[in-house]
Amino acid sequence: MTGATAASDEAPKVAPVNPRPKGWRLLKIALRTRKAATMLAFGFSSGLPYALLIGTLNAWLGEVGVALATIGVLSWIGLAYSFKFLWSPLVDRFELPLLGRMGRRKSWIILCQAVMVAAFAGLASTHPASQIGTFAIFAVIAALASATQDVAVDAWRIDVADEDTPVELLSAIYQLGYRIASIVGGALALVLAARMSWPMVYLVMGGLMALMILVAARAPDTSRPPVSALHALLTQPGQLTPRTRAIALMIVGISWAWALYEIGSFMVSVLGDAPAGAPRPSTADFMKLYGPWIVIATVLVPLVVAATLNALQKRGHHVLDQADTRRSGARTVLNHLYLALVAPLAELAGRLGWGVLIVIGMILTYTLCYNIWAAFAFPFYLDFLHYSKDEVAFASKVFGIFMTILGIGLGGYLFARIGRFPTVLIGAILPILGNFLYADLAEGGAHIDAFANLFGLNALAGALGSDARMVRLLLAISGENISTGIAGAAFVAYLSGIVSKDFTAVQYALLSSLTFLIGSLGRGIAGEAFDTLGYATVFRYTAAVGLVAVVFVLLEWLRVATSERRAKALT
Repeated sequence: MTGATAASDEAPKVAPVNPRPKGWRLLKIALRTRKAATMLAFGFSSGLPYALLIGTLNAWLGEVGVALATIGVLSWIGLAYSFKFLWSPLVDRFELPLLGRMGRRKSWIILCQAVMVAAFAGLASTHPASQIGTFAIFAVIAALASATQDVAVDAWRIDVADEDTPVELLSAIYQLGYRIASIVGGALALVLAARMSWPMVYLVMGGLMALMILVAARAPDTSRPPVSALHALLTQPGQLTPRTRAIALMIVGISWAWALYEIGSFMVSVLGDAPAGAPRPSTADFMKLYGPWIVIATVLVPLVVAATLNALQKRGHHVLDQADTRRSGARTVLNHLYLALVAPLAELAGRLGWGVLIVIGMILTYTLCYNIWAAFAFPFYLDFLHYSKDEVAFASKVFGIFMTILGIGLGGYLFARIGRFPTVLIGAILPILGNFLYADLAEGGAHIDAFANLFGLNALAGALGSDARMVRLLLAISGENISTGIAGAAFVAYLSGIVSKDFTAVQYALLSSLTFLIGSLGRGIAGEAFDTLGYATVFRYTAAVGLVAVVFVLLEWLRVATSERRAKALT
């Protein structure tokens, strides 16, 4: 046997790359193994409460006559999903009493699912029009439990992945379960609400969540691992001392705690029982007074702290002279918090310098144009435009989901075809146009009707037994969902490209959370503005706000292009 032949015989065989499964093939794979089937159920368990709390709940509130300003403030429960990284270290390291013996991740998942079942039952037993404060408490509890479950499910997916069920496959199955839940918690819930009371709908949905507890109880799990590589890195010479990290963490923690306290206190004052004759607190006044300070506390203060730590470490101040071998549970928790709240921004600030301000500005504003009013979609369709629940269920949660998937596909295609920043810029511009579509829809849809008549869509709808009114809604949703699908795909790709490989998970979690910060806070103002200015005017204002994102995209494009030219000049 020749040497060449022997070498070829000993060379490892490269497995063929299989295309990522989709549709029914993905569902078939999901039901084939225990891990994959569990992942499908966990995806459903994550998607169902989000659909019920962030979208469908507002349809219920609008139907019983709750003011849009109040709906806007209640929509701040969505901040639980934005800030879930704050308590992710607790979920990762703390072993629950009694339940902990069931498994590291599944114990948290089961606890959260049980809390959500109880919270949905609480919502069903409370009348939102007359007991909005109690109703809000149950909604907040459900949102916190749902966001915490997401943390545990994300960790479970990574932990249990193996060669037979790789994390990429589990992620695809998770998305499938999540989308099924979006239809159940959106379209099906609306269809049921047209035939039964809203409390009964939420009891049914609570029953579905209770079934997920049975699935979670039989899920596989993993043991607790030793301290991770990032934790070990913090103990090496040249790293900041534990005392310095603790002081930095205290400053950032106090800033976040103050912001959350102010938001929570205002929610209580708005949703609680006001004294007779006393005016309700104004969301617009609160945001004018506290909004900028909340952004400073949650974004600017951590950035300044991160930049200061980078400067100290660069100059060799307050760093370890030798490896730190001390271990304790408290230090492990502090390390987790430091890696979640401070280290990701410190790395980003150190790598980008002053450019981090442009990046953070772009992250804060990119989704603002459509996130700021998304919570009011159901009240807009049902109470203002007077579409039926069945019509909205089909248009928004069935047809609309397909349009979003189409937009995501177009975003991926454009990203590969014309490049990163051209696609990101298109994703910033198109939602602005989508807002103008909704402004036209709010005013009767004259321009949408002209488009539909030009292309014969109204005649086609008539032949199929529908009418121009439904075509109007479908076209508006098509424009909005396709544009936001493109924007979402482009922005996820951008964020994935900018995060550090050393901090991929925590940095992406932090940056993606900041994406929804301004939009979530702005919903309170939007609700009050819808009540006072009307839908069409607010849609145009939010479109104008979207121009801020366009400016930041152009600045970031210029920054990256300049950086690349300098790098080429040095080579």
